[in-house]
Amino acid sequence: MERQVNERQLSVLKWVGAGCPAGVWETSSYKTTCQALQNRSLVTISRKGGQWSVALTSIGRHYLAHGTYPPRGSRSRKAQAATPQSPSNRAQETPASGRRQSSPPQPRVTFTEQLLQELAEAGGRIVKNGSGPDSVNWPSRIAAARRSGRIPETKELYGGWCRGGYEIKLVDIPAWRLAVLEPVPVPARLTRPHTVVRAMQSEQQPLGLTRPVQGRALRLIQALITAAEPAGHSCSAGATGFAPPSHRRRRASPHFTITAQGQTVGFLVLQEQDRTEHVATEKELADAKKHSPVLD
Repeated sequence: MERQVNERQLSVLKWVGAGCPAGVWETSSYKTTCQALQNRSLVTISRKGGQWSVALTSIGRHYLAHGTYPPRGSRSRKAQAATPQSPSNRAQETPASGRRQSSPPQPRVTFTEQLLQELAEAGGRIVKNGSGPDSVNWPSRIAAARRSGRIPETKELYGGWCRGGYEIKLVDIPAWRLAVLEPVPVPARLTRPHTVVRAMQSEQQPLGLTRPVQGRALRLIQALITAAEPAGHSCSAGATGFAPPSHRRRRASPHFTITAQGQTVGFLVLQEQDRTEHVATEKELADAKKHSPVLD
């Protein structure tokens, strides 16, 4: 069964049938749509001499006239198979003198622009073939598209392997993630600490942090808890007197939890270590030279 065209593809098909008038499209994304129309045997695309051009096929002319593909075995089908499109049949801008005018160079379509156009035409989801020696590194391509700055601010681009290949989706960001949040004030002193904070203060080394930073950490926790409870959320203390090693941070128990709308979120407070390059002293350099082996 032949694939029907969508509204966007039909508008581009009509544009090709009208002779490709200038000034209709703000970008060159119509080229991606033309590629989809060529896959449906409705147009032919040429890039001879470095010039991009497009023309209706006999099947494309029938589709514009009747809104459907011609029956199999019809004249339009036979003409399509027997007569290749020549350059004179392609839609071109022609001056009054009759000489064909070369079209101005079109801006280059980036991979991200082409991908977004393809997703828009497919309803936001496509699956790409991810096997074979000539397969594209889709995870790398999707990562580059996210960094391009061309993804709409209210959309997110997802990619992942599925049974049919590599699935790519463009989805709306939930409204709650786009909401502007009010800042949470942090107290300058812990004059009336919450019970969770008091449980941490009773430890010899709260949260496993060094003394210079533990006071600020407790004030931050106090601010989060006092902002959560008036909204109807509950808080509880966890394992308060330890700090996990860096390689086990993701699997460590939380220092405290906040439960909101039936979902419990664990919080783990960690202290980062600043690493600085050691500059050897003159004595260290002299000792190193003194004790270094001598090669003959």
